[in-house]
Amino acid sequence: MIIDIIVPKAGESVTEADIAQWMKEDGEFVAMDEPILELETDKASMQMGAEQAGQLKILVEEGETVSVGDAIGQIDTEASGSAPTPKAADAPKKAAPAAAPAPVKTPAPTPVPIELANTDAGGVMNEKIPSPAAKKLIAENGLSVQDIPATGKDGRITKADVLGMLAKVQQNKHTKPSVPSAPTPAPAPAPSADGDRPKRIERMSRLRRTVAERLVEAQKTAAILTTFNEVDMSAIMNLRKSYKEKFKEKYDVNLGFMSFFAKAAALALKEHPIMNAQVDGTNVVYHDYVDMGIAVSTPKGLVVPVIRDVQDMNFAQIEGKIIELAIKGRNADLTPDDMTGGTFTITNGGTFGSMLSTPILNRPQSAILGMHNIVQRPVVVNGEIVVRPIMYLAVSYDHRIIDGSDAVRFLVKIKERLEDPSRLLLEL
Repeated sequence: MIIDIIVPKAGESVTEADIAQWMKEDGEFVAMDEPILELETDKASMQMGAEQAGQLKILVEEGETVSVGDAIGQIDTEASGSAPTPKAADAPKKAAPAAAPAPVKTPAPTPVPIELANTDAGGVMNEKIPSPAAKKLIAENGLSVQDIPATGKDGRITKADVLGMLAKVQQNKHTKPSVPSAPTPAPAPAPSADGDRPKRIERMSRLRRTVAERLVEAQKTAAILTTFNEVDMSAIMNLRKSYKEKFKEKYDVNLGFMSFFAKAAALALKEHPIMNAQVDGTNVVYHDYVDMGIAVSTPKGLVVPVIRDVQDMNFAQIEGKIIELAIKGRNADLTPDDMTGGTFTITNGGTFGSMLSTPILNRPQSAILGMHNIVQRPVVVNGEIVVRPIMYLAVSYDHRIIDGSDAVRFLVKIKERLEDPSRLLLEL
């Protein structure tokens, strides 16, 4: 029985996905539920497993864009054997003279329409088959199929091959041929800025393209302003040092800094609800709950999964949810539901050593809190200069609906609770 591999639904607003990676080869035998494919939408990456055991047939190559409901492959559940079978029957070349080496067999191409073909000196047909996306680019840019190197399976021209050729054509346009003015040998030309030095052209992932579009949209549509403050982290660091082992023993999660910041921000958002609001045309939408996005770095780039109802969670619940989402992000298991609906975001550049930054809004949200690294700095306490662990905080906000006074007071409330953690427990 032949089972189609169908692109699944991935949320109400998701209609397309890119085939990021086939984890199995065409013709390979796969086990039931074995991961065979990674899809990338504009919200997250997700893996697909085999519905049944059998032999895999790939219909759409890596890098191609597909729609929800498309058949991108098949599984033959009745195929016998446990090793991959050839992808196509061997097609012999034209017979050569007796003294010539034995003819080499090449796989026959998949029977799809051929855009262009040429013959070699021996009269043998060399066919290059573009993928649908590549074929469209070739037609739009007036390229010749025979000039494009094919790196896809079975000699297929991929979209990346065409993009590489376009980049090469663009480079050649800026290179002017030199014409000698005399028969005397000309000096060796100096290398151009690019020259023949090695470089790579990689297609941006769908997730990266979406992030880029939203960041540019945020800059264009919001009046973004950033205010700063600093926090003495001594009290929190002493509290963690005293109770981290008991906390781990009781809740089976580590007591990190993020739960303190999430809790402090949730309390401050209740007092300054405009920081938790969104612009909707000429209206302002207020939220009586805090769905907090936590920026997480993954192999695919920065993603912002959302923790729901942070205002009702304790430290252990927040820490556990952060770990859960971070693991899902690293394993490409985040779903669109994990990534949508946030009302406020926290990003921690300090994990990478950032001293200070101006974070960009995560639209359609109106505010974002930036954490940074903790550095021992000299500060004045009670008239004396002492060394304390200091973190700079930044909050970027949409000045269309948030006044500077609201943003400053909001950040001060966070600072006060972090420097006196007992206020977090008492919600003061």
